[in-house]
Amino acid sequence: MPHFILEYTDNIAKEANIHELLRKVHQVLISRSDLFPIGGVRSRAIELKEYYVADGIEDDAFVHGTLKIGAGRSEADKQAVCKEIFNVMKDHFSALYEKRYLALSLELYEFSESGTYKHNNIHRRYQE
Repeated sequence: MPHFILEYTDNIAKEANIHELLRKVHQVLISRSDLFPIGGVRSRAIELKEYYVADGIEDDAFVHGTLKIGAGRSEADKQAVCKEIFNVMKDHFSALYEKRYLALSLELYEFSESGTYKHNNIHRRYQE
């Protein structure tokens, strides 16, 4: 962990450069290797084709990020990481935000290690 999951409406897919945004967020997470093991970092996006935004009349769009992490980080560390990721999101979408209706959001989901199952040999690369 962490896993970053991005949901975005299909009406911005051509202009959003989602792959580049994932790269930027991934770099934020990797730069925090003191908090998150690099071998556990995942970033992915889901394009939404079925959705309503606001009253459904306009061609509104949204992008919602979820950062899933295991418990154990300080409140200050969690806030710093989330603030940095949200700033990356706002910067990435600034031009699109200026020319259309767009809602950006980010949430942190922190879970207990109890009830999670992992099998990952990628970590070995970073322990040698």
